[in-house]
Amino acid sequence: MTTFKDRSDVFADLGAKLSIAEIFETLIEGTIPIRLTAYDGSATGPEDSQFALDIKTPRGINYLATAPGDLGMARAYISGDMTASGTHPGDPYEILRALDELKFRRPSALALVAIARSLGWERLKPIAPPPQETLPRWRRIAMEGLRHSKTRDAEAIHHHYDVSNTFYEHVLGPSMTYTCAVYGDESWSLEEAQENKYRLVFEKLRLKEGDRLLDIGCGWGGMVRYAAERGVRVIGATLSAEQADWARQKIAEDGLSELAEVRHSDYRDVPEGNFDAVSSIGLTEHIGVHNYPYYFDYIKSKLRDGGLFLNHSITRPDNTRATKAGDFIDRYVFPDGELIGSGRIISEIQNIGLEVLHEENLREHYALTLHEWCKNLVANWDVCVDEVGEGTAKVWGLYMAGCRLGFQRNVVQLHQVLGVKLPEDGDWTVPLRPWWRP
Repeated sequence: MTTFKDRSDVFADLGAKLSIAEIFETLIEGTIPIRLTAYDGSATGPEDSQFALDIKTPRGINYLATAPGDLGMARAYISGDMTASGTHPGDPYEILRALDELKFRRPSALALVAIARSLGWERLKPIAPPPQETLPRWRRIAMEGLRHSKTRDAEAIHHHYDVSNTFYEHVLGPSMTYTCAVYGDESWSLEEAQENKYRLVFEKLRLKEGDRLLDIGCGWGGMVRYAAERGVRVIGATLSAEQADWARQKIAEDGLSELAEVRHSDYRDVPEGNFDAVSSIGLTEHIGVHNYPYYFDYIKSKLRDGGLFLNHSITRPDNTRATKAGDFIDRYVFPDGELIGSGRIISEIQNIGLEVLHEENLREHYALTLHEWCKNLVANWDVCVDEVGEGTAKVWGLYMAGCRLGFQRNVVQLHQVLGVKLPEDGDWTVPLRPWWRP
């Protein structure tokens, strides 16, 4: 195993230059868990490693040097200027798990000068990122408006969800459900677990034939169709035009048009009210933490007295850290996405006068779900690349595999929170004990 090398002799000789491998050895503390090679012929790390990263072009160094961390690595990888071996681009989970062991050290001022001189100053000048990357947050204000305005939210949803319905069909499977499934055990198929998720939400909301449900952020209409098949009248809202078109076609094919409607609409523009229940499955991540009071008050305004709501969302494991997503997620996957702990969500629900009845963490279920999506991407890799291009397909493999690792290591969680809008007299309108099957 290669370990950190003392390069003080090189730093002292202002005329000497470091190879790219030596630069990595300077910046990495301890052992290097995988093989690293570069276009200058240098290499470091164990020769017998199952995994390797190869920096193939000077542009790859530009990306790594000008955006240290996950963003620079993603740029180099997505552009093809850095390749990974020993792993499939549709599911790079194992190499990400190995890379998670990397520990970087802060170089001295002398080391930084030696590194800059060795690379050449032109390698430290920012260059255009891959086309899959969206604008940084500060530039979105001028182009798309204030964060979480209707215009900017619509653009963020378009970036993430209007990739290609065909692509999503290959990755998500027949259910077209892009949220955490709920498994009975690890032997269940993805489709069984997604059906079970909708069953769980339906039962928690105590829905029955003739009831009215509002499903905000409805995606491709999975919850809408599930409820309508059981006689519930449902309105779903999504900011994605492609999702809405797909959902409407599926509703018509299934003969559910009299009960189910999916609108291409901001949830804030749904005028109807007095619903028996409101479901929000995977929307809270997009609305902004500072908007929680408005968001939950909106849900409250749409419910009849005694009506139930369920919020299903990704969260942080605590309520103390920054809410913004990391640079890679923000630029390539969820622009303007924000997360906070379930405690903050529950507090905001309570603060606007809704009562919380039940909460549960489905963290491990999401890790299983992501594993299945990656398997689908691997199995359908060629057709997915034909549909959206190799760069975009690599973004999704990297994103989903990285999120799987995050859920397994408790970097993120998935919580369902069930609540009720109490009547003015405060009387409970639900049974004394949980009424749903786990």
